[in-house]
Amino acid sequence: MIAVVINGELRELPDGLNVLDMLSHLGLAANRVAIERNRDILPRAQWQQTLVKANDSFEVVQFVGGGS
Repeated sequence: MIAVVINGELRELPDGLNVLDMLSHLGLAANRVAIERNRDILPRAQWQQTLVKANDSFEVVQFVGGGS
């Protein structure tokens, strides 16, 4: 297990996850979020190849549809 910060909360995740795996582990739909890693926007095209490392800090923003 490794320690990371997600939206300001310290979390423990299995070691060896990439960003897509992390989203799945957290129960989040990859097509409905934007991600910042260590204060930099992480392009969606890099999620599969970007490994989650100990002490990384993520901001995960979920898109919400709706309205009238």
